[in-house]
Amino acid sequence: MEENCLWCNSNKISRDTTKVYWELPDGTKAIEISETPSIFCHNCHMVYQSEDIVKEIENQLFIINTRLLGKTVTYQELMNMPKLLKRNYFDFSS
Repeated sequence: MEENCLWCNSNKISRDTTKVYWELPDGTKAIEISETPSIFCHNCHMVYQSEDIVKEIENQLFIINTRLLGKTVTYQELMNMPKLLKRNYFDFSS
């Protein structure tokens, strides 16, 4: 199945990693998450994350001790942090 850009619908996209900035769920600070899986559109030059990646990041930030986070973390480091909860009990979408 071929994917298209969510912004311009072009099929000229590629997978890459990039830095993203995310506000913590409690609103206390924003962090930089480097090496985040991203999509780059060669037509409109938009860089964005898939819905699955966004959901993974948001869920992880709800179930870890965010006080242990520095200003910068890699995506993989974030996903490997010890969890305080088994899942995000605030996510009612599934």
